[in-house]
Parts: sequence; C-alpha cells; structure tokens
Amino acid sequence: MDQHTSPIMRHFDSGHLRPGPLMDCFEQFAGLAAELDADLPAGPEKTTALRKLLEAKDCAMRATVEQIDRQYGD
Repeated sequence: MDQHTSPIMRHFDSGHLRPGPLMDCFEQFAGLAAELDADLPAGPEKTTALRKLLEAKDCAMRATVEQIDRQYGD
C-alpha cells in the first residue's frame, strides 16, 4: 500500500485513469487524502474523515462524467 497506513487509501489510486477532466478532479481528492492519511493519527475519526472524502470524491467524479456527457453528448 505504498507509504500509506490506511487501507481506504487504495481507493485514491489513479492508475486506471487517463489524463483529462476525470484525472484532474480525482487528483484534488487524492492529494488531500494523502495529506490527511499522513497527518492525522490513526483512529475512528481519521477513518471517517477519509471515508467521507471518498464519498465526496465519488460524487465529484459522477458530476464530472455528467459534465463530459453534456459537453460531448451521451
């Protein structure tokens, strides 16, 4: 799991994404997740913070997909 300590960090890996709007959106959340993972002490609040950030990332990614669909057509 690289240098990360929290198992949830595997969901912030961008290896499957190509450069573009989705990657741009994703990287903002992945960067913050890495900072939180490194800076916060292990415990339930850290786990919750990372889980809620993951949920927010998923919402933002879906919004980005919708934007791309509107821009280029379904």
